[in-house]
Amino acid sequence: MDIYAQNILDHYKNPRNRGVLKNAETSFKSTNASCGDEITVYLKLDDDRIEKISFDGHGCVIALAAASILSETLIDKEITDILKMDLSDVQAQLGIEISNRRSKCALIALRSIQGALKELD
Repeated sequence: MDIYAQNILDHYKNPRNRGVLKNAETSFKSTNASCGDEITVYLKLDDDRIEKISFDGHGCVIALAAASILSETLIDKEITDILKMDLSDVQAQLGIEISNRRSKCALIALRSIQGALKELD
């Protein structure tokens, strides 16, 4: 099995930062009506950077693995940079190519994070 596929399965089976973050400053829920994925993210900020991220919800392997991976890799990243991220950035984090059909699955966590950040304005 490919090392990237192993990493994705590991994050799916053993998600990092899953659960409601106490004292979150903002949260946002996104749904993917086409397949039933549903991800809520919770954020705590330190000035213009993310200090903590957690998520909860359900979804396919790609959706949950992306949420878990992003919850680790976006810590201490600047908000302005996160708001500019797109599918290519998520693909780089996952280490695999995402088909058009699965792009909503891969993006649901990022869209939730970006939605939570926009709620702060």
